[in-house]
Amino acid sequence: MKLISFPGSVLATVLIGLASFSAHAADIVVGQVAAFSGPLAPTGTHMRAGAQLYFDAVNAAGGIHGAKIRLLSKDDGYKTEETIRLARELLKEAQPVAFFGFVGTGNVEAILENKVLSEAGIPLVAVRTGAASVVQRNDPLLFMTRASYAAEVQKIVDQYATTGYSSFAILYQDDAFGRDVLGSAEAAIKEAGGRLVATGSYAKNTTDVGAAVKTIAAAKPQAVIMIANTAASSEFLKQSREDGNFAQYVALSVTDAAQVVKRIGADKAAGLVLTQVVPDPNSPTVPLIKEVQHNFAKFKPKDVTANHTFVEGYLGAKVLAEALRRAGPNPTRQKVREALESMKNYDAGEVFISFSANRHTGSRYVDITILNQAGKLLR
Repeated sequence: MKLISFPGSVLATVLIGLASFSAHAADIVVGQVAAFSGPLAPTGTHMRAGAQLYFDAVNAAGGIHGAKIRLLSKDDGYKTEETIRLARELLKEAQPVAFFGFVGTGNVEAILENKVLSEAGIPLVAVRTGAASVVQRNDPLLFMTRASYAAEVQKIVDQYATTGYSSFAILYQDDAFGRDVLGSAEAAIKEAGGRLVATGSYAKNTTDVGAAVKTIAAAKPQAVIMIANTAASSEFLKQSREDGNFAQYVALSVTDAAQVVKRIGADKAAGLVLTQVVPDPNSPTVPLIKEVQHNFAKFKPKDVTANHTFVEGYLGAKVLAEALRRAGPNPTRQKVREALESMKNYDAGEVFISFSANRHTGSRYVDITILNQAGKLLR
């Protein structure tokens, strides 16, 4: 088992064993299993850091009904078998009242299929997936604080179909995540009257996109939708640019713009379009972002930036903390689940979250951004 520790205000050592737990029995323990190593390390790290920033602010103000929130995290390296093992380990060792911030479609599906949540009766909030296969389950213990991938794809296709684009290609990760969104993209393109002229895939936990670059370039699409993580999206875009393929490239929110620029340079990243499921982290007008910026300056997290993934973690933590408040003193897993289902148009700062017994996808927010020549995101 790997312990994860983070510097500065995001410092939180993963505590092992009942002796450590009993020393903090009054704390509200929240458990997380996510990727802090491997290709999705920046995603897991920023999701966690965003959540920790909100919990820092809550704890500094006295906590929830006087109890401090303690976030314990373990690294699954984006491997589904590790997600299951470590989640069960956390349940046994720390007895969390809720899970938070798991990363990856296949990883979340494995948690559901192996009945990790149902056997423990524990809610899982703010997962980093929007796959139809997860959304359509409407699992009674899973609460999503981001829009679905289908909504992101629909936004992309609508945007380009209405401006005259008719031929599309798709790069996808060859796993549960990629295949799920591929189906949504194929349906959206067909419904819009467009043509899917090529698809290309790469293996999970790799950036082996060379074959996909050649296949897609040969079809000469007007737009390429990238259903891929940041590392693979970056490598695909780099190789495509170097080979002289200048279609319009569009990535889902799972690709982080700043990391793309860092990996391949602003010149090759310029023009990349990305969907976003939270507001622009630099927006001076959105109340949620003003709150993030204020707390970031106050608590000064180290080794992270306030990017979209960070904001997504912050938003998810804010939703969970609101459920903990509504659950009352000494919250139980059942009370937290009931509190989450009671949320109707919860205003998290002009981002609204609504759950019900029949709907556990709480947000419909989707925006489109583009990287400029300086490597900055524009709306």
